[in-house]
Amino acid sequence: MKQLLLINDSNVNKVSYYHIMLLMASLPFDRFYSHIILISFIVHTLIHLRKDKLRAVFTLKTALLQSVFFVTLIATVYSRYPAQAFNEWVLRLPVLVFPVILLLNNLDIKKYRANLLLAFGLVCTATIIYLYVDALITIKYYHLPFKTIFSPAFTNHNFSEPLDIHATFFSLQLVVALVYLLTLLFKPLPLPVKLIYGVCSLILLCGLIQLSSKSILAVLFIVINLVLPYCLLNGKNRLKFIMGGIAISGLAFIIVLNEPSFKERYLTSLTDDFSAFKPGESSDSRLARWHVVAKLIKQKPLIGYGSGAEQPLLHEEFFKAKMYDSFLANLNSHNQYLSFLVKSGIWGLLVYLVTLGYGFKIAIQKKDVVFISFMLLITIVSLSENVLDADKGVMFYSLFFAFLLFSGGEEKPTEIVRNKSPEYLDEVATNSLAITSY
Repeated sequence: MKQLLLINDSNVNKVSYYHIMLLMASLPFDRFYSHIILISFIVHTLIHLRKDKLRAVFTLKTALLQSVFFVTLIATVYSRYPAQAFNEWVLRLPVLVFPVILLLNNLDIKKYRANLLLAFGLVCTATIIYLYVDALITIKYYHLPFKTIFSPAFTNHNFSEPLDIHATFFSLQLVVALVYLLTLLFKPLPLPVKLIYGVCSLILLCGLIQLSSKSILAVLFIVINLVLPYCLLNGKNRLKFIMGGIAISGLAFIIVLNEPSFKERYLTSLTDDFSAFKPGESSDSRLARWHVVAKLIKQKPLIGYGSGAEQPLLHEEFFKAKMYDSFLANLNSHNQYLSFLVKSGIWGLLVYLVTLGYGFKIAIQKKDVVFISFMLLITIVSLSENVLDADKGVMFYSLFFAFLLFSGGEEKPTEIVRNKSPEYLDEVATNSLAITSY
């Protein structure tokens, strides 16, 4: 723990390091904290700006990371909803800012990648413990049976409600934390250290089940049973891990479904999401909403209706379709790909797809488990949520996309020896990472 907080670097870089650590740690909590920390980080970076750093900002890599913001900017030109479009500018501003700030900053984020991800994992673990404690205190106060914790009153959004955060957006963060901790279990660490990381991983897994996001658990299944063995194992060990992982995952799924509330959440609600709309129903399925969205897209498939147009248009269309639940809740498409089509048409969607494709290319080339997991999260969750139309989604996307891309994955020991100078190795030895000096 000491190595997480006390690093061997210049005072300026220490302040930058703490800013990034606090930014990650603030993600599960009220957006006020992450916004204040981001502003402070920007000011700190600009105060210590070096001119030679400016050239690194103007690259294709940076432009791709910022592409979502540029799509919003361009699609504003022909939007009939300028006020809503400007709100989208403000919402997606971190997408523009994070890549620039991380490039202009003097901190070597690749050097501290392990520290920062470990700190994030520990914060997420502590947050899940807090939510379980809060739930148990509530159960005790109202003299409810313990098994009530598995009821709808304490799952999904109701579990994350004390943090005032959407269950799926919180789950995005937990998967990144969990995957990183799982990668540590593959390393030659002392047994007590592995036990600590194992317990933290189990707590995060329980939290993800409690949050009950279907798309998130689908990603987790892919990561554990395919991505981890592909990146970290070889030959027979890889095949054994995949077979064992799928068997254990299947058994765990069966056990979880024995609880009626989880069965309702994972199976019944999934069926409802893809059911046809019937007038008079108290809630509207995702499929029914997507049909309404598709009709709008067909009218302007190439350029869309402009930034900020999605919710005003859908609000009107839901009323016409007698989908009063969606109308009253003023819902959006609940699909990021459809959202791009509505607002910026095919060209905007293509930009988003190219950006995701670039991220996958780099992540797979480096066999970076955390980065691959992040890309899978964004890609799959975009099928069921407007990730980039919520503050928590934008902050998660912009911070981790830039951080994971620029930190570049972990180098193998032989690569470090070959590529780094003796002075660098002396510095690393002095400032050993927490996971290797526990």
